[in-house]
Amino acid sequence: MTEARTWAGDAGYAAFVDEVWVSHLRIATLLCGDRHHAEELLQDCLVKLYPRWRQVAARGDPHAYLRRMLANGKVSWWRRTRREHLTAEYPEMAGPPTGPGEPHEELQAALLALSRQQRAVVVLRHYADLSERQVAAELGLAVGTVKAQHFRAMAKLRELLNPSHRSVERASR
Repeated sequence: MTEARTWAGDAGYAAFVDEVWVSHLRIATLLCGDRHHAEELLQDCLVKLYPRWRQVAARGDPHAYLRRMLANGKVSWWRRTRREHLTAEYPEMAGPPTGPGEPHEELQAALLALSRQQRAVVVLRHYADLSERQVAAELGLAVGTVKAQHFRAMAKLRELLNPSHRSVERASR
Protein backbone atom coordinates (compact mmCIF):
# COMPACT_ATOMS: atom_id res chain seq x y z
CA MET A 1 0.00 0.00 0.00
CA THR A 2 1.46 3.37 -0.97
CA GLU A 3 1.82 6.34 1.33
CA ALA A 4 -0.70 8.34 -0.73
CA ARG A 5 -3.37 5.68 -0.22
CA THR A 6 -2.64 5.49 3.49
CA TRP A 7 -3.23 9.23 3.75
CA ALA A 8 -6.35 9.37 1.54
CA GLY A 9 -9.34 11.31 2.84
CA ASP A 10 -9.98 13.27 6.01
CA ALA A 11 -8.76 10.48 8.30
CA GLY A 12 -5.53 10.37 6.32
CA TYR A 13 -5.11 14.12 6.68
CA ALA A 14 -5.61 13.87 10.45
CA ALA A 15 -3.07 11.03 10.61
CA PHE A 16 -0.60 13.11 8.58
CA VAL A 17 -1.00 16.11 10.91
CA ASP A 18 -0.48 13.89 13.98
CA GLU A 19 2.62 12.38 12.43
CA VAL A 20 4.32 15.59 11.29
CA TRP A 21 3.27 18.16 13.90
CA VAL A 22 6.38 17.96 16.11
CA SER A 23 8.99 17.80 13.34
CA HIS A 24 7.44 20.58 11.27
CA LEU A 25 6.88 22.73 14.36
CA ARG A 26 10.62 22.52 15.05
CA ILE A 27 11.37 23.57 11.48
CA ALA A 28 8.88 26.43 11.74
CA THR A 29 10.39 27.50 15.10
CA LEU A 30 13.83 27.67 13.56
CA LEU A 31 12.51 29.63 10.60
CA CYS A 32 10.58 32.08 12.79
CA GLY A 33 12.75 32.25 15.88
CA ASP A 34 9.64 32.25 18.07
CA ARG A 35 7.59 29.22 19.07
CA HIS A 36 4.28 31.12 19.20
CA HIS A 37 4.72 32.54 15.72
CA ALA A 38 5.88 29.12 14.52
CA GLU A 39 2.67 27.52 15.81
CA GLU A 40 0.61 30.14 13.98
CA LEU A 41 2.61 29.64 10.80
CA LEU A 42 2.27 25.85 10.94
CA GLN A 43 -1.46 26.06 11.67
CA ASP A 44 -1.99 28.49 8.79
CA CYS A 45 -0.09 26.20 6.43
CA LEU A 46 -2.05 23.14 7.57
CA VAL A 47 -5.33 25.02 7.08
CA LYS A 48 -4.25 25.98 3.55
CA LEU A 49 -3.11 22.41 2.88
CA TYR A 50 -6.45 20.81 3.80
CA PRO A 51 -8.44 21.82 0.66
CA ARG A 52 -5.59 20.55 -1.53
CA TRP A 53 -4.95 17.45 0.54
CA ARG A 54 -6.24 14.82 -1.90
CA GLN A 55 -4.11 16.16 -4.77
CA VAL A 56 -0.99 16.63 -2.63
CA ALA A 57 -1.25 13.18 -1.05
CA ALA A 58 -1.83 11.55 -4.45
CA ARG A 59 1.09 13.38 -6.12
CA GLY A 60 3.85 12.30 -3.82
CA ASP A 61 5.63 13.79 -0.84
CA PRO A 62 3.31 15.95 1.31
CA HIS A 63 6.22 16.61 3.70
CA ALA A 64 8.07 18.51 0.97
CA TYR A 65 4.90 20.42 0.08
CA LEU A 66 4.39 21.43 3.72
CA ARG A 67 8.05 22.48 4.14
CA ARG A 68 7.73 24.66 1.04
CA MET A 69 4.53 26.16 2.44
CA LEU A 70 6.33 26.95 5.71
CA ALA A 71 9.23 28.68 3.96
CA ASN A 72 6.91 30.64 1.66
CA GLY A 73 4.58 31.49 4.54
CA LYS A 74 7.47 32.88 6.56
CA VAL A 75 8.62 35.03 3.63
CA SER A 76 5.06 36.32 3.11
CA TRP A 77 4.70 37.13 6.81
CA TRP A 78 8.04 38.93 6.78
CA ARG A 79 7.01 41.02 3.77
CA ARG A 80 3.73 42.02 5.41
CA THR A 81 5.24 42.94 8.77
CA ARG A 82 8.74 44.15 7.97
CA ARG A 83 7.87 47.69 9.00
CA GLU A 84 6.87 46.65 12.52
CA HIS A 85 9.54 46.88 15.18
CA LEU A 86 8.64 45.35 18.52
CA THR A 87 10.60 46.95 21.31
CA ALA A 88 9.78 44.78 24.31
CA GLU A 89 8.42 41.37 25.09
CA TYR A 90 5.88 41.16 27.89
CA PRO A 91 6.39 38.35 30.44
CA GLU A 92 3.13 36.60 29.52
CA MET A 93 4.28 36.48 25.89
CA ALA A 94 7.67 34.95 26.67
CA GLY A 95 8.14 31.54 25.12
CA PRO A 96 8.47 28.39 27.17
CA PRO A 97 11.96 27.27 28.10
CA THR A 98 13.60 25.09 25.52
CA GLY A 99 13.29 21.39 26.21
CA PRO A 100 15.15 18.38 24.91
CA GLY A 101 15.36 18.45 21.14
CA GLU A 102 14.66 22.18 21.01
CA PRO A 103 17.29 24.61 19.70
CA HIS A 104 19.56 26.18 22.25
CA GLU A 105 18.91 29.90 22.87
CA GLU A 106 22.36 30.91 21.65
CA LEU A 107 21.93 28.94 18.42
CA GLN A 108 18.46 30.36 17.92
CA ALA A 109 19.78 33.91 18.38
CA ALA A 110 22.57 33.20 15.90
CA LEU A 111 20.06 31.83 13.37
CA LEU A 112 18.00 34.99 13.73
CA ALA A 113 21.09 37.04 12.88
CA LEU A 114 21.21 35.39 9.43
CA SER A 115 19.26 36.68 6.47
CA ARG A 116 15.93 34.92 6.01
CA GLN A 117 17.21 33.08 2.92
CA GLN A 118 20.36 31.92 4.69
CA ARG A 119 18.30 30.82 7.69
CA ALA A 120 15.94 28.84 5.46
CA VAL A 121 18.87 27.14 3.73
CA VAL A 122 20.55 26.19 7.01
CA VAL A 123 17.34 24.95 8.63
CA LEU A 124 16.31 22.87 5.62
CA ARG A 125 19.84 21.60 5.00
CA HIS A 126 20.78 20.61 8.55
CA TYR A 127 17.59 20.34 10.57
CA ALA A 128 15.30 18.84 7.93
CA ASP A 129 18.31 16.90 6.55
CA LEU A 130 17.66 17.76 2.91
CA SER A 131 20.27 17.64 0.16
CA GLU A 132 21.38 20.79 -1.64
CA ARG A 133 19.21 19.86 -4.62
CA GLN A 134 16.17 19.32 -2.39
CA VAL A 135 16.73 22.66 -0.63
CA ALA A 136 17.05 24.37 -4.01
CA ALA A 137 13.79 22.80 -5.17
CA GLU A 138 12.01 23.71 -1.91
CA LEU A 139 13.07 27.35 -2.06
CA GLY A 140 12.96 27.75 -5.83
CA LEU A 141 16.67 28.60 -6.06
CA ALA A 142 19.58 27.36 -8.13
CA VAL A 143 21.81 24.76 -6.48
CA GLY A 144 24.77 27.16 -6.76
CA THR A 145 22.82 29.81 -4.86
CA VAL A 146 22.02 27.32 -2.12
CA LYS A 147 25.72 26.39 -1.86
CA ALA A 148 26.79 30.04 -1.69
CA GLN A 149 24.13 30.97 0.88
CA HIS A 150 25.02 27.91 2.96
CA PHE A 151 28.74 28.76 2.89
CA ARG A 152 28.11 32.36 3.98
CA ALA A 153 25.61 31.31 6.64
CA MET A 154 27.95 28.74 8.16
CA ALA A 155 30.80 31.27 8.26
CA LYS A 156 28.57 33.77 10.04
CA LEU A 157 27.30 31.12 12.47
CA ARG A 158 30.87 30.10 13.31
CA GLU A 159 31.69 33.73 13.98
CA LEU A 160 28.61 34.31 16.13
CA LEU A 161 28.76 31.06 18.09
CA ASN A 162 32.51 30.99 18.69
CA PRO A 163 33.73 34.56 19.32
CA SER A 164 37.03 33.27 20.75
CA HIS A 165 37.76 31.76 17.32
CA ARG A 166 37.69 35.28 15.86
CA SER A 167 40.22 36.63 18.36
CA VAL A 168 42.55 33.64 17.78
CA GLU A 169 42.28 34.14 14.01
CA ARG A 170 43.13 37.84 14.30
CA ALA A 171 46.04 37.18 16.66
CA SER A 172 47.56 34.66 14.24
CA ARG A 173 47.64 37.19 11.37
